[in-house]
This record gives sequence, structure tokens and C-alpha cells, in this order.
Amino acid sequence: MTVKLSSSNLSKLPAEVAGPNYDRATLKAGIVHFGVGNFHRSHQAVYLDDLFNSGIGHDWALIGAGVFDGEKIGRGKLEEQDWLTTVVEQDSGHM
Repeated sequence: MTVKLSSSNLSKLPAEVAGPNYDRATLKAGIVHFGVGNFHRSHQAVYLDDLFNSGIGHDWALIGAGVFDGEKIGRGKLEEQDWLTTVVEQDSGHM
């Protein structure tokens, strides 16, 4: 099953796919991060998502600031997905 990543489709994702369990609209910016590439999204953004899912830190949301022309493409893709991204984690027992 293929589901386009968007806020309106989060409830359509399979049960084994974790999504945010907090209201993203209540987040308040507390961090500006220059560059919002894959490395950043798979590390710092994941840590913040874990924090928000625990019910705290909602005033430490990110504002991403692209500084290179090429980042406009990534911005457009993230905007199409309602600023959601996918991170796949795999443990060594399932490689």
C-alpha cells in the first residue's frame, strides 16, 4: 500500500508506522537550524520528535533555514508533505 505522506493521511498509515502523537499546530519555534538536509532530519529532528511525543518541549520546535539555492527543491518537497519526513530505523538483527 502506498500512501502519500501528508497530515491528512497520517491516520491511513499502517499501525507499525509511528507518527506524531502531539498536535503539531501547538508547537512553538525555539530553534533555527541552518540547512535542513537528510542528516539533520534523521538526527536532531528525530530527537525533537521523541521529546514532543513525550509531552514536553513543545516550545523548542524547529525553523529550518535553507542557505543554498539547491535547498529550494527540498523545501518544496517538504512543503508538499506538510513538512513531514520519513526516517527508517533498522536494528542489526533485521539486516
